[in-house]
Amino acid sequence: MLDFFRFYNTRLAILLLAGTLEAQGAGIGVDIQGLPAELDAAARAGLELTQYIGRDPSPAQIHRLFIRGEEQIRKALEPYGYYQAQVRSELKAADGGLFRALFVVDAGAPVKVVQRDIRMSADSSAPDGANQGRTGAGFPAAQLPSVQAAIQAFEPGIGEILDHGLYEASKARIDAALRESGFLDVQLITHRVGVSRRDATADIDLEWATGERYRFSEVRFSPAQFREGFLERYIPWEEGDFYSADQLLVFQQRLVDADYFSSVGVQPVIEAAADGRVPVDVLVIPAKRTLYTAGVYMSTDTGPGVRFGIDRRWVNRKGHKFKADMEYSQRVQGIGTQYTIPRPGPDNRSYNFGAAYRDEETDSSRSRMLRLAANDSRDWRGFVRTLGLQYLAGDFEIADERHNSSLLFAEGVLSRKRADDFFFATRGYSLTFAARGALETLLADTSFAQISMDAKWIRRAGDKGRVIVHGGAGAMLVDDFGALPPELRFFTGGDRSVRGFDFKEIGEMNAAGGVIGGKFLAYAGAEYEHYFVPNWGAAVFADAGDAFDTDFDLNLGVGVGLRWKSPIGIVRLDVAKPVVTELGDGFRIHVIVGPDL
Repeated sequence: MLDFFRFYNTRLAILLLAGTLEAQGAGIGVDIQGLPAELDAAARAGLELTQYIGRDPSPAQIHRLFIRGEEQIRKALEPYGYYQAQVRSELKAADGGLFRALFVVDAGAPVKVVQRDIRMSADSSAPDGANQGRTGAGFPAAQLPSVQAAIQAFEPGIGEILDHGLYEASKARIDAALRESGFLDVQLITHRVGVSRRDATADIDLEWATGERYRFSEVRFSPAQFREGFLERYIPWEEGDFYSADQLLVFQQRLVDADYFSSVGVQPVIEAAADGRVPVDVLVIPAKRTLYTAGVYMSTDTGPGVRFGIDRRWVNRKGHKFKADMEYSQRVQGIGTQYTIPRPGPDNRSYNFGAAYRDEETDSSRSRMLRLAANDSRDWRGFVRTLGLQYLAGDFEIADERHNSSLLFAEGVLSRKRADDFFFATRGYSLTFAARGALETLLADTSFAQISMDAKWIRRAGDKGRVIVHGGAGAMLVDDFGALPPELRFFTGGDRSVRGFDFKEIGEMNAAGGVIGGKFLAYAGAEYEHYFVPNWGAAVFADAGDAFDTDFDLNLGVGVGLRWKSPIGIVRLDVAKPVVTELGDGFRIHVIVGPDL
């Protein structure tokens, strides 16, 4: 009865106001009170009256829209779990022919989930309760990691507010996880949400009939520049393995990383599936066969320089590759070549043969070395693993001591890089582990064994900052340290290790005070960057380390820097000063251009 009188009085007031405005148009303003921001936005979106703000509705239109407003607000709040909202409304005339509608809302107690049943079965044709592939966590589909993760992440959970948006998104994630795992005929056969308005509770009941789990059939390649069967080495599955969308992405990425193609498309042909097997079509477009590169670079470790390169992406129909590069800078001059032979298999295996000559000068040494290398490279447990042999021959001068050296040594390297964006990482890291060794009896001037590691870690800090931590360590055993060229000794200092010091300035010293390098290495650094505008920022940092034989002597440098996200990479301009050292105390400028990792 009260609602009737309220409705009657409101209607009468509107009619009286409409009469005073005769046939004129009227404006409308809307106020909603009593709701937090998220619910307020939902109420406004569901209230038809708000669509007429700034327009010129007639008083009669305003009347019709206002009368429906309370129910529209109540309905708008239900998807957020509020089923008991109370709404009071009032419509007033203001100056200038403007109406103001006021809605005061009490959202009430939210409906919370008290029971949730998520099930899976094999066949939707069986009557309820008679399915032989019984449902629930024990059913094979539910035990797949991706499906299990989607079930465990289902929202809303027990005791949480019944948010229909989260509910629908969670259903979609489970459905997607099933399809991506090969259940291509999956159907959601039960999807019920029972709501008790009186008790403010809800129960969720879901059941998927997964159907058959599909497998991979043949992979069909479009015509390419290689002999038949060559591209099969990049397929990460065997024919007959279970279908997996993740494996399709891995396959596509391998073809992209092979650097043979300008475009790669990997498409499962679902409509051509037969006997539970799905064929896969691959469309590739060859890239430009020969790539020429030229550029200038700047680093305070090497001085300004230029680089030239040629990359023959494929030499023949077997997919062999060849590349050559040359660099010339103030401190380094060199030329190198590499020939790569891809091998069959899903692990990106290849044989690599290289030759290089390098003339390098630092404040403490000068070396002219010929390097020959042969190795076997492949993916291994998330790393790139390289095993091979290297031969170094040449002469070098270090701390005014001249030597000739000839060394054949074995080398093993494990490396890994991960980043959300290799141009400008806000979450990423790199790891490199290396081991080298030689025997004097096998074409080496001395016997030695050496291990080393380098690491870098990057994380976002707030909306505009990054934290970067880097470090490295190494150790060796050697019969004749003097027979080792500078390339195999440990030094530190410079742009990428300990700023505030010159390139390879830090190391063990001989009796004359010249730096000769060390048998052990340890360095680390930490940096904080803050970007004031999208492409410009500043940094503060501290680096420390030493290369030594017996006693570690701390060399600490601190400084500040400028950062620029340029079109060719991150430009870093740092000014650093040693604060703990016996080597000197002047300021040094460091310039680096290139990626983070």
